[in-house]
Amino acid sequence: MRPDQLCVLIPSLEPDERLPRYVDSLLQAGFGLVLVVNDGSGPEYGPVFDSISARERCHVLGYPVNRGKGYALRTGIEYLRDHTDLAGVITADSDGQHTAPDTLKLAEELHAEEKKLLIGSRDFSRKNKNIPFRSRFGNRMTSAVFAALYGHWLPDTQTGLRAVTRDCFDDLLAVAGDRFEYEMNMLIYFAVNRIPFHVIPIQTIYLEENKSSHFHPLRDSWRIYKLLLGSFFRFMGSSLLCFLVDQLLFNLFDRLLMPLLGLAGGTATSVSNYSARVFSSVLNYTINRNLVFKAEGSKGSFRRYIVTCIVIVVLSTLGIKVLSALGMAKWLAKLICDTLLYFASYRIQRAWVFKENQ
Repeated sequence: MRPDQLCVLIPSLEPDERLPRYVDSLLQAGFGLVLVVNDGSGPEYGPVFDSISARERCHVLGYPVNRGKGYALRTGIEYLRDHTDLAGVITADSDGQHTAPDTLKLAEELHAEEKKLLIGSRDFSRKNKNIPFRSRFGNRMTSAVFAALYGHWLPDTQTGLRAVTRDCFDDLLAVAGDRFEYEMNMLIYFAVNRIPFHVIPIQTIYLEENKSSHFHPLRDSWRIYKLLLGSFFRFMGSSLLCFLVDQLLFNLFDRLLMPLLGLAGGTATSVSNYSARVFSSVLNYTINRNLVFKAEGSKGSFRRYIVTCIVIVVLSTLGIKVLSALGMAKWLAKLICDTLLYFASYRIQRAWVFKENQ
C-alpha cells in the first residue's frame, strides 16, 4: 500500500525527544496520518504532545491516568475505525526502536485484499551483539513456547511494529488485555483464528540497553506467560483430574460393581476399564470444551474428540511396538510416546476439535 493510505499508531508514555523526531520522519515518508495516544503521561509532558498535535497530518488522543499499552492501542484503533477511512494501520513504539524506513517496509508489504498480520521482526540471533542477554533469552523462550503451543515460529514475539488492513480493526478491538500482554494476546488471537502471519526483518535498535522502555520484567513477563501458557496449564489440570477419576472409577467398578454383576477375571477387568474410561473421557471432553478452550458452541466437537482419542491410542500402540522392536524397554517406550502424543493432543484439540468459537 502507499503510505498515504495508512496511519501509524503510536502509544506513548512519558516520551522524550525521540518521539517528535520519529513523527517528523514518518510525515516526511508520506504517511496519511500519525496518531499518537498519550497514555496518561502527566501534565509535564503536555508540551511534547501539543507540538505533535500542531503538525499537519497528526492527531493526539489521551486520557489523564495511565491505562496501559493495550488500552492505548485499542483507543487508537477505535478512533481510526469510527473517524477515518484509511486502509490500514501500522503500530509502532515511541522509544526510538523503530525507524521510518522500516515502517515503510511494512507499508509496502500490506495489501488490501490480504487479511494478515505483518510483524516487523528484529534479529535476536547470537550474531547480533547489541542485544542485552535478558532480551535475547526472553524473546527466544517466548518464541519457542509460542511455536510449541500455536504452531507458528515468530522470531520476535515482543515487537511493537505491526501492520494490518482495515478489515482487521474489529479483530484488534476484540483482543483482550490493557497492558503489554495485549500484544501477546494479539498473536494468540490471530493464530487461533487462522489469520496468517508475515514476518518482515527490521533493524535491531537497543538504545542504552532499552532503559527507556516501560516494560516491567517480572510483572509484565508474568502477565504474558500467564496468557501464553494459561490454556495449556488448564489442559494439564483437566488431564490430571480425569486421570484420578479414571483410576477411582476403575477400582470401584472392579472391586464393588463387578462382583454384584457376577463378573470376574479378565472380563471384569475389561468391563471396569472401558466403563471408567468412558466416564473419564466424557468428563475430560466437558472440561476441555467449557473451561480449557472455552468453545461451548463448537459444533461436532464431541465427534472430533472421539476421533482424536482413537487416533492417539492407535499411534501410542504403534509407537510402543516400534520402539520395543528396536530394543527399548516397553515402559520407556510408552513414556516417550505418550509424552509426545500428549503435546500433540493439546495442539489437535486446540486447532481442530474445539476450533469454533475460540
